[in-house]
Amino acid sequence: MVHGCCESFSLLDFSKMELPAFLLVCGGPQVDWSDRNLALAATNIMFNPLFWNIMARFEFKTKTISKLCGGPRMGCVFLGATIFFLSAVRGRRYQLVLYHQPVWTAFQTPLVHYVGVAITALGLIFTLSSFFTLGFYGTFLGDYFGIVMEHRVTGFPFNLMENPMYWGTTMEYLGYALWYGPSPAGLLLTVLLAICYKIAIVIEGPHTDEVYPEHDKIEDKKHQ
Repeated sequence: MVHGCCESFSLLDFSKMELPAFLLVCGGPQVDWSDRNLALAATNIMFNPLFWNIMARFEFKTKTISKLCGGPRMGCVFLGATIFFLSAVRGRRYQLVLYHQPVWTAFQTPLVHYVGVAITALGLIFTLSSFFTLGFYGTFLGDYFGIVMEHRVTGFPFNLMENPMYWGTTMEYLGYALWYGPSPAGLLLTVLLAICYKIAIVIEGPHTDEVYPEHDKIEDKKHQ
């Protein structure tokens, strides 16, 4: 008779079994640390926000990208296209991790699958609605190029949370990790993404707070 995972504990001598071995027998979380895609995905996740914050601040102080591209709008388009490309590469690396890494068999259930689908869909709603609310220049750091909206955005989804683009993307990664697996490696990368985005928010927040109060004062004077 073949016994399923964790169905016949009476056959196991727990006194001689180490915890990692017990988890392996019972379908515990496993990560293949030798997977090249895992290292590349982690590198992409950490590199991307670092890159766009360095480039945006470099542009804000020197206007070099605007000068090279023929104006602030073309400069913002160039940086935005670069960020989009890097995000696509990061997404592909993450996808390869989900395809090649072990799944967490103990939680490989229809309920977890559907929860992953729901979280992914909600993340997409936050991400896409954020993009359409901010527009291209608002999404891709246009305020560092001097391209500022009339007022700071407060409508949906910004009335539900701050930085919905970042947290929506994080929700997408979490949803995919549950949907295609669940994948312990995917969950770890999602945590890493959330940490990197939180650091980016801490860096970018003061600049946004500085730009929009000043801009709002100028707009208010125009309408007086």
